[in-house]
Amino acid sequence: MTSPKKNKGFTLIELMIVIAIIGVLAMVAYPAYQNYTTRTKRSDAKAALVQLQQLQEKYRANCPQYATAINTTTRSCTSGSYNLVGKTTSEKAYYNLSISIPTTCAANSTTPAAACYILTATATSDQATDTACATLSIDQNSTKTSTASGVSAPGTADANSCWK
Repeated sequence: MTSPKKNKGFTLIELMIVIAIIGVLAMVAYPAYQNYTTRTKRSDAKAALVQLQQLQEKYRANCPQYATAINTTTRSCTSGSYNLVGKTTSEKAYYNLSISIPTTCAANSTTPAAACYILTATATSDQATDTACATLSIDQNSTKTSTASGVSAPGTADANSCWK
């Protein structure tokens, strides 16, 4: 007489339990991964703003004031055309870069751009999903601010968490 054979392998129920566990883990892990990559891409804006800030200081050393615009090809110190040579997007193109002159500076100076500036990185393309820190800004005093998407007033997003 022969002994009964043992079945080797998985049952359909065991396989479905494993698939359900993998699905639950994926539902938890994927949003955490997306949040991590969004925060990581902010370093692209931070590096671009610091580099632009250094270019502004170099520009001011050679010209009578800070630049009021970014030009990708030509630097100009002539009246009415204070152009800084630099990039208008961050290195990996997750952010658009711009220079603005705050109204408080214009009120305190005969040449508005002479004393201050605000450099801003605005999220674009894939990074536009970062609504908590849609813009990152830094001024001539290295004051760091951020703005949430859909909010017009600077400083409404937690600048500390955005600049970490």
